[in-house]
Amino acid sequence: MKSTEIGNIGEESVCRYLIEDGYKIIARNYRIKGGEIDIIAENEEYIAFVEVKSRKPDSMVSGFEAVNKRKQELIIKTASDYCIKYPTELQPRFDIAEVIIKNGRVLGIDYIQNAYDTTGYNFIF
Repeated sequence: MKSTEIGNIGEESVCRYLIEDGYKIIARNYRIKGGEIDIIAENEEYIAFVEVKSRKPDSMVSGFEAVNKRKQELIIKTASDYCIKYPTELQPRFDIAEVIIKNGRVLGIDYIQNAYDTTGYNFIF
């Protein structure tokens, strides 16, 4: 399987996970120059900007570790752009989902709500 196919399986799985948890998917693969957000979802309280990392069971680097400070900064910048274009009263939150995939099957989803915040970045929401 190609990495894009694995990534698509992971994103689809996380969308289903979020919908089952009461979220509405607002956007997928929202892009600006220099940044992308895999999934934007909302419930009554939060707008969640979700980074999805799909991995094989034996990956050396976890999906959570792959979302380093630079990646976080790009996601926050992109989320700020989204909120300027589509104002909301909801509290922004930055989540990470790690999806373990083997032979095209999802073995599990680990999901961290509020995995990081905007502290130390010059972006206002």
